[in-house]
Amino acid sequence: MRNFIWGLTLLFAGISTSFAQTNGIEKGTYLSINKGGKIKLNLLDNNKYELVFYSGDYKIEGDSLIFLKNTKTVNRFDLSFVKDKKAKKIKIKFLNPSYYSFFIGTQNGSEAVQYQRVADIKTKVDPDWKTTDLDFEIEKTDFLYLVYEDYNGKSDVSKYALPKDVSEVTINYDLAVLNDLNLGGFFDKKTNELRIFESYGKDPLVFVNEKTPLPEKTPAVIPVETQNVTNWTYPGKESYYGDTSDPVVVDSAATAVVDAAAVDYPYSTQAYSGYAFKLKIENSLDKAIKATKEAPKKFLVIYVDNKNKTAKETFDAFVKDQETQTGYNMYDKYDPLYDVYNYYFAGNDDKKWLKNNKIINEPSIVILNGKGDVLAIAKSDLTSKQYQFSYYGDFYRKLLRADAFLSIDKTLKNKKASDADLVQAFNKAALLETSYDYDSAYTSEDLTEFVISKTTLDNKEVAQTWKKLIEAHQKDKNANMFLVETIVKEIKNQGFTKQLFNEDRILNDTDFLAIDYILKHSDEIESKRTAFNGTDASIHNLENVISEVSNALQQNLYASQDGLTGEMNKEKINSVYKKIIESGKGNFDAYRNYFYYLAQVEDQDGSNTTYLREFNTYFDATLAGTSPIEKLDAIFSGLDSSSSYSYDGWNSFKYYHSDISNNAAWAVVSKPQNSNFIKDAIKWSEYSLVLTKNNPYYLDTLAQLYYKDGQKDKAIATQTLAVKYLNDTVEEETTSEIKEVLVKMQNGTY
Repeated sequence: MRNFIWGLTLLFAGISTSFAQTNGIEKGTYLSINKGGKIKLNLLDNNKYELVFYSGDYKIEGDSLIFLKNTKTVNRFDLSFVKDKKAKKIKIKFLNPSYYSFFIGTQNGSEAVQYQRVADIKTKVDPDWKTTDLDFEIEKTDFLYLVYEDYNGKSDVSKYALPKDVSEVTINYDLAVLNDLNLGGFFDKKTNELRIFESYGKDPLVFVNEKTPLPEKTPAVIPVETQNVTNWTYPGKESYYGDTSDPVVVDSAATAVVDAAAVDYPYSTQAYSGYAFKLKIENSLDKAIKATKEAPKKFLVIYVDNKNKTAKETFDAFVKDQETQTGYNMYDKYDPLYDVYNYYFAGNDDKKWLKNNKIINEPSIVILNGKGDVLAIAKSDLTSKQYQFSYYGDFYRKLLRADAFLSIDKTLKNKKASDADLVQAFNKAALLETSYDYDSAYTSEDLTEFVISKTTLDNKEVAQTWKKLIEAHQKDKNANMFLVETIVKEIKNQGFTKQLFNEDRILNDTDFLAIDYILKHSDEIESKRTAFNGTDASIHNLENVISEVSNALQQNLYASQDGLTGEMNKEKINSVYKKIIESGKGNFDAYRNYFYYLAQVEDQDGSNTTYLREFNTYFDATLAGTSPIEKLDAIFSGLDSSSSYSYDGWNSFKYYHSDISNNAAWAVVSKPQNSNFIKDAIKWSEYSLVLTKNNPYYLDTLAQLYYKDGQKDKAIATQTLAVKYLNDTVEEETTSEIKEVLVKMQNGTY
């Protein structure tokens, strides 16, 4: 039986509720069980409902209404241990730390607890936050402290004693949706209104009927101590407002010395001491522009205020503040990711340049790229615009966009532009971050705000130049890695076309020619990929190109479902998949997308022969054997980080293979034209049940295959199991069909 996944979702103000399908949904009161038990859903007569988001005790004092808080200390964490006496360190797996304010601390004996913010560890281990969970290691320790810091200044601190032979600790958590809200109210006699104020909520809810007896949930590991602490802190801890509870003085001369413990364990819980970042302020505009040109994705900020006697002092103070903030962002060592601006104070020697660029207002701020082109101007002092000059600011991304537009425009108009110039210009545009606000970056009526230069580009001219560039590189003996990266972005609909013109499109002839370039050089690209990314990890992040091409093809299949162009694209996409598979370079993502395409295409005789033959070849070569789980684990371990299953995890990956095996087998059950594959379908179906045991859908598929193969007794026994393992997750119609098939098998009418 094909596996159907279904569910009922109720959406109300961003809150999801779900119900177990037991004896049906009855009227009455349902209580939340997974988020603090504070939410009620009342199903009333006449198909009305009420969501009660917070309940408790109150008292009235005069005209004031006071809601009483629950002061009970809560254990928010759920831990599980793996033990191994040989383990030298402890692996920590923190499940989906998300954006909550968590801290983790370690303690040996009665020594001071060493804390670190979980988000800081996540940024170190996984700077792009590609994975949901956080995995890292700590040294052996006696106690583990876990802290949840709430927005109201209260922190729940739990202390856990670790077994001596513990090797792994998995941490989960449960945060109440409404967490001791500071609710209050008063009665306004003038308007006869009762006013209630301050409430908030977060996270999905799960409800059960209040009549259902609920077992008391006991954590697998009980903390030896749990406290609720107001304004909890530790030495060096950053507050929500960017300062520290215990400021640390940094000696710039000592920044080159690396702590030995940090080398052995870079994510240790030592207090953060900052990085002594220094900006080099050039003494001439030419030198400042040259220094900016040497750093990719960097801009020059020029401050003009010669009429103000204290302007230079203001500039120097501004630079010092920028050094402090940038050093703080870099954490403990230099990181070019956050070093995005150079600064220069314009003097008397720059009057001619200012006049030529029509900069007449003082004070003014002028932003240049590394080639000396003006990108933005504001009639403003530096101090009032200081908040703009951060890597995290939207202003920086607007400058990158303006620079990319200008770079392509000047390169296209320059008849002497080299091939390298063109590649660089397209690459710069392709690497822009996706923006949903393409026009606001260039508009401003207020001269005190930055007016960013606007460049208008011709779509056809850009496309034609790109086509000529791809054609010119078809005979390359070696891969141009910048061109490869630009191609990958473009075919994934994230490249220069999307960035410059905000267009969604399907693959065209130029794209397929570009894909051929990648496939031709795929081995070389893979050998150079790590070194290429390492040239500047903050800019380049090229993944396995076979996976990237495969995923791009899959994406375009969705976009080209209809019309003649869509059908032609499907044929071209299929031919690329065949090239990948026939070359022996087909990885999991390539096969997965290839099978998705083939499963939807029938051969001329109405069968799925092409799909089933290709799947059988893959199955025999990759999945079949005496150790299916071990084989699958080896494939999973080798997944590139660009694969969606590297994020979704092992269980999802395993389920995919059991499901695709079942679906291929079901195609043989459901369509007589596929009957030549019955023997193969049986092994696929049996494999699906090795991975996912006692699945009633899979058992139904296998039973029917046995019957069609003449193994009637085996078919009846298997179908009996399918009926046995039916449960509430199987829809009613499917349940009836599975039971009916068993009856027909038993009485010989199947």
